[in-house]
Amino acid sequence: MPATSNSQHKFEAQVAPLLNRLHQVRTVEAHDADDHAHNLTAWEQSYDQITSGQFHGVLTELQMPQMQVFLEQTSQAVRQSCCVWPDAFWFGLQGHADSGRINGRINGRLGDVDTIMVRPGNCEFELVTPTDYAIYGIVIQRNALLCAADQMGCRIDWTQLASAEVFRVPKLAKTICLQTLAYLLSEDEVCSEHKPVASLELPQQAVMMAMLSMLDTSDVDSAVSNSFMRRQRMVAQARDYMLAQRDQVITVPELCERLHVSRRTLQYCFENVLGISPIQYLRIIRLNGARRHLREDLTGCRTVQDVAAGWGFWHFSQFSSDYRKLFGQSPSESLRQRMH
Repeated sequence: MPATSNSQHKFEAQVAPLLNRLHQVRTVEAHDADDHAHNLTAWEQSYDQITSGQFHGVLTELQMPQMQVFLEQTSQAVRQSCCVWPDAFWFGLQGHADSGRINGRINGRLGDVDTIMVRPGNCEFELVTPTDYAIYGIVIQRNALLCAADQMGCRIDWTQLASAEVFRVPKLAKTICLQTLAYLLSEDEVCSEHKPVASLELPQQAVMMAMLSMLDTSDVDSAVSNSFMRRQRMVAQARDYMLAQRDQVITVPELCERLHVSRRTLQYCFENVLGISPIQYLRIIRLNGARRHLREDLTGCRTVQDVAAGWGFWHFSQFSSDYRKLFGQSPSESLRQRMH
């Protein structure tokens, strides 16, 4: 019997019966990356759009007593700064099974179809996701996960779990977990807007079982090398310097001088950690910062020229052109949306 048939049979026999149909799934759409970032409940996030074109994001989310599960879909490549609520673990599972697709990066490390991403709560991390990306997320309260692991007799290295970014997991266990999440978040299963907490206990148990089945047999990817950590620090230092001087035109030679590295080294660091060049990164961060300020609801009147200058764009026509290419609308259109 093919592997896919085996996994489907196991899912139907062991997991699907646990999923109670009485639950409410919330789905919300956004046409701005930062708006989309704010739609995820109880997270602290900021998104910067990387690729050009109109952004479209869809978030499908379910809150349960001791966990949160969601499916996030984004049309454009995005750099995400994320922080999960305290005393919890976040797990990210790429929604596409195609091994030929470009994968997301967590703190510069590439994931793939055989891995999951993990980060503890109250700890900021960075994701860089490609175009047309889908990722399932699970946030579980730490004590609930520890208790469930103890009850199921799972042996998990909690120290490694707290420090890991990427876990390599068995394909079958990951497939079953993805099927569980897809089934649970299917809007076809929504029956009512208001259901008691007890109605969510069985689906929560099913997700916990699927999650622990991966963790119990998984293997943390090899530790981040010292050289990779140095590249991460260099990218972070470049970002901090640029944001501190955001009204100035920061050049790559200036960054190299500031960080005491060659242009070639700086280029390699950015491409290895973020998958883009330093020039692209500087432009993207500044354009997203300008968009964020244009769309802020401020009492004081602020012109497009003021915002552009505040982010180091002194050639207004070039700023407008670059802005339209990246976001699919002019700066003045963004300003009008905020004012209305």
